[in-house]
Amino acid sequence: MTSIWGPVLALVFNAAVFGLSWWPLREMQARGLHPLWATALMFGLAYVCILAYRPQSWRGLLRHPVLWWLFIASGLTNFGFNWAVTLGDVVRVVLLFYTMPAWAVVLAWWLLGERPSRGGLLRLLLALLGVALVLKTPEMDWPWPSSLLDYLALLGGASFALVNVLLRKLAYVPDSERTSAMFAGGMLVTALAAAIGVPLGVVSVPSDVSWWPYALGLSLLLLAANASLQYGAARLPASTTALVMLSEIVFATLSSVALGASELSERKLLGGALIVLAAFLATMPTPSKEPSL
Repeated sequence: MTSIWGPVLALVFNAAVFGLSWWPLREMQARGLHPLWATALMFGLAYVCILAYRPQSWRGLLRHPVLWWLFIASGLTNFGFNWAVTLGDVVRVVLLFYTMPAWAVVLAWWLLGERPSRGGLLRLLLALLGVALVLKTPEMDWPWPSSLLDYLALLGGASFALVNVLLRKLAYVPDSERTSAMFAGGMLVTALAAAIGVPLGVVSVPSDVSWWPYALGLSLLLLAANASLQYGAARLPASTTALVMLSEIVFATLSSVALGASELSERKLLGGALIVLAAFLATMPTPSKEPSL
């Protein structure tokens, strides 16, 4: 029992940090720090701590070139999610982000050789129906991404699914080297995106430093949360990880509705229920007689 609940509780802690991270990110944005700069700074501070504790951990990118995929996936996850939650409805962002179980079916087949069963394809269909309900509004003819928020959230979800699958694939790599690659990616990918965005007029340059307490606090929490993700995801099946991480929806929904950053609707609740159901079914045992496709 201990061997199961330890990784599960670690993933719940990770989900809580990310489910509540929208608030400090918005506070920093209100003080002039764009979420891309904030993400690069926070991951940079955490990365310094990692190198201070494990000075040679960066060499993992040289010893295990596949870690570069984890580097990129981590960077794109934070690029998409952290920017999206500052743009609008937090619940919409989190639900679209948690298309992760749908992406994971395809990615686990590709990278882990876990061919999808009929049940897996059913879960994929349920998740896609849920996404369609979340995306569809009375003003739209088709349930298609209609804003930068939608595209960023979907990109973040696909990238996060890749992170979780890669953590399973790279379970043989020391935790410190996986963590180092993830934080380096979170720092450098978002810093590069922010630097490109400045001359395009999409990203502003911070004018003061009143945001620093939020940045420092969230940096430390992100360091602890990612260490928890490393521990949990490397010890549990990808499907179980996906389910436990759905608790982020609960943390984000309750906090954002309470603070007026989101509104719930019947359509959004139904779509969210289908997405959660798809992830829940992923934890159910598959009958041995069920053929793979």
